[in-house]
Parts: sequence; structure tokens; C-alpha cells
Amino acid sequence: MNAMKKQPFSALLKSNFAAGLVVFLVALPLCLGIALASGAPPLSGIIAGVVGGIVIGIFSTSHISVSGPAAGLAAIVLAAVTQLGAFELFLCAVLISGAVQLVLGFMRAGSIAEYIPSAVIEGMLAGIGVIIIIKQLPYALGSSGSIGEFSAMLGNIHTGSVVVTVVSVAILLGWDAVPALKRIKMLPAALIAVAVGIGLNAWFKASGSSLEIPAGQLVQLPVPDNWSEIQDMLTLPDFSGFGNGMVWITGITMAVVASIETLLSIEAADRLDTHRRITDTNRELRAQGLGNIVSGLMGGLPMTSVVVRSSANASAGATHKTATVIHGILLLVCVLAIPAVLNMIPLATLAAVLILIGYKLAKPATIMHFWHKGFYQFIPFAATLAAVVTLDLLKGVAIGLAISILSILQGNMKRAYYLSREQLADAKVVELALSEEVSFLNKAAIKKTLKNIRPDSTVLINAERSTYIAIDVLELVEDFANIYAKENNIEVILKGFRDNYDHEGRIHGSHVHVRHRGAV
Repeated sequence: MNAMKKQPFSALLKSNFAAGLVVFLVALPLCLGIALASGAPPLSGIIAGVVGGIVIGIFSTSHISVSGPAAGLAAIVLAAVTQLGAFELFLCAVLISGAVQLVLGFMRAGSIAEYIPSAVIEGMLAGIGVIIIIKQLPYALGSSGSIGEFSAMLGNIHTGSVVVTVVSVAILLGWDAVPALKRIKMLPAALIAVAVGIGLNAWFKASGSSLEIPAGQLVQLPVPDNWSEIQDMLTLPDFSGFGNGMVWITGITMAVVASIETLLSIEAADRLDTHRRITDTNRELRAQGLGNIVSGLMGGLPMTSVVVRSSANASAGATHKTATVIHGILLLVCVLAIPAVLNMIPLATLAAVLILIGYKLAKPATIMHFWHKGFYQFIPFAATLAAVVTLDLLKGVAIGLAISILSILQGNMKRAYYLSREQLADAKVVELALSEEVSFLNKAAIKKTLKNIRPDSTVLINAERSTYIAIDVLELVEDFANIYAKENNIEVILKGFRDNYDHEGRIHGSHVHVRHRGAV
């Protein structure tokens, strides 16, 4: 990692320009689509993409993560803009959101994501991969119908878009299959696919073919004629919004949701990084906060770190955050200089790029990997995947995390102590060996074991390894030995019990003494 830091800028530029170009191609339609879904001006999505690439890219310590407008915030933005009645007022909420994230970063709240299990993170990535594929299928088929209206989607397939999609996928797969082509970092497969897609559609159009892709299936950017029109497209915040309580509620809500999504995406990005570098999550929150403040001041949407763009970045071979900054610069330059050229790109080509990214995230090999890791790894993974696809990212992660916690608790309760009724049926001497830490979570398992011990038998409870035993468990042992065992003629032998254990495992006055048949 230190060697990579010492690389000259020219080397970083050479090795990361292609990745930045691929991310730019992926980010461009996403920025526009999210702005549309948010009920915001189209340029606000582009502004957020530019700021996410340049500002957050510079201040973040992540080498793979890419920030920009996020689909997860679209519903919040749409509801807020509708309720506030003006996008200018909403921009004040973006500024508040950024300020809150700055505070969270300085409060070192970034460590929250470190407690999320890898099975949940991988399930989230796989779920996002499935969502990408589902969302891009209509564009790949050139259909006006959504995946939710399957019959409508199949009934509106445009053959020209399908041809472009198939050719693009062939180029993307074929390029990676040829080592000599794959090594040409300055000429990424995605750029070739885009160029071929534009060329194919131009040929369809020139020949008067019915395969010509309609304008609605091409990238659609505003095309200003002069600087004055560019200024007119910018929307600046109305600072009177700071006196509106709803603006503050919206800003704080967005800060919490955006911070959680960012931390989850950063965890995912670190797993996608081939060098396994660790991002400073507290600094990431501060970078996100600064980025959202700048975006809000310029009329942009709120941002998070985004898995789709980060995945595209990693897949394209990015080794440094230079690629993220390059994507932001390309967004700015191309939107200002060549919007008409960008408007010639078929969405089918971009869909092909995204579908392959989605497949890499949700490939069957990943699913089988967790299947072979066992029940306690596969269930949280599968539950997270399913919930992310059917609900949303945050709910999916929450469900996966809850299942992981329940699995841990269940495993802790069962660990070492519960012996089945069958095992105890013919046993004359039963040994119950307690582990180093015996918490209240172990009480249920120990209680079941003691309850199933047959009359006229002997039970040895061995606490030689235990440095801490919860008071609940000690009381359970006392009650069993002094009452239940006496009544059922059970001999209780206590071995290794020390003086009283407090919550820190220190030893105090006498608590449990060794006795024999039916008593302690």
C-alpha cells in the first residue's frame, strides 16, 4: 500500500484513467435517472455526481468507493420536495444533512459499520447485483414496460436495442477473454461497447431501418447553447428554508440514512478492493458531509457512497482514488462540452455494462460459497439478499443483522452444555463442563440439561475453566443441588467452583461449596 502511495501522478493517471472512464459511463445515466426519480432538476443529479467524484474523491481515504446521488435517497427527496413545494427550500435540507454528517464524523460514529458481519455485507452486495440486473433488463430489451409488468415489458421489446445489448455483451466478455486486449488499460471494453453502440444506431438511422433506437432509449442530457443557459439551469438554495422545521427534520433524516448507506457501501468497497485496504470511516463521514454541503450550495442532490459505481470502479481495475476523481472531472467536462454526443449513447449499451457488473456481484459461485460455509453463515446471507431485493437496502441489512444476532445468541445458548434427553436416558454419571465465560445466555441450556438428569444418578458440574459465572447460573446450580437433587436422590459433585464471581470475573467471598448426594 505504501508503494502505491508513492507512485507518481502520471503512473496513477495511466493505471486509473480507464476505470474512471468506465465509472463515468455508468454514473452518467444513473445521475440523470435518480434526479428524475427524485422529482429534481436533471442537472442536480449531474452536479451531485461531479461533487461526489471530485470533492469526496479527494478527501476520502477509500481507493475504490465512488460517491454520487443514491437511489436509496430518491424516495426521501421526492417526498420532501413535494411537501416543501420548492427544490430551493429542499437544498437547505441538503446543507443540514452535510453539517450533521460532519459532526458524526468528528464524533467518530464511523465505527458502527465494523460490527456488521461479512455474511450480511456479501448478502447486501448480491442483493444489489440482482436489483441491478432486474432494473436494467427493460433498457437492455428497449422496452417501455417495467420488470414488474413482465408481460408489458415483453410486449414492447425493441429489436434494435436487443441487437445493441447482445453486441455490447459480446464485446465486454470477449475483451476480457483476450489477455492482450485486457492489458490495454487506456482503452476499456466499456468505451468500445459504447462506441460500437453509437455506430450501430447511427447505421440503423442512416439506412432507414426499423431497428433505429428511439430517443427515449438514448441518454438524455440538457444541451445549453451558451454560458447564460448553463447558469439558468442551476438552482441555488433559498436560505429562508432554515426557518422551516420540516427542512430540519428532512436534513437530519437524510444525514442518518445517507451515513448508514455510506458506511455499508464503504465496507462493501473495502471487500471489493483487491489490496484489501481499510478505509477510515470517520474521515469518510466528514468527506461525505463536506461533499453534501458543496452539492447543496451548487444545487445538487444529496449523496452517499454507492455500491454500483464502486463495483464498476473495482471491476474496471481501479487501484487508487484517482479513478474516482477522474470520473467526476469527465462528468463535468463532457456535460459542458459534448452533451450532444453523450445523447447518442444507447441505454442498451449502458445496461449491458451494468448487467455484467450485477452478475459479478450475485454470481452463483458466491451463493454456493456461503452454502458450503454452513447454516449459520448461509441464512443471514440469503435473508439479506432476499430482503434487499424485495424491500430495500437498509431494511435488508437490518433483517440480515437481526438474524445474525439471533444465530449468535442461539449458538451461545447451546454451546457445550445442553445434552439431549436421549444422551441422558441411560447415563449414571453426567459431567457438565462449564466454559471460561458462563453468561445468563447459557442458563437455558444448563437448565434443560439439569432437568433431564434421571433420579438416582450422579452429576459432576466442572467449573475449573470458568473465570466468570453469572449470578443467574450460580443460583440455578444452588437450587438444583439443594432442592431438586435432594428430592430426586441425585448426587451433585461440584468441581473447581471458586469464590463469588462479579461482573468482571474477580473473586470474592464464599458462594458455592462442594457437597455430596443431594446437597451443596
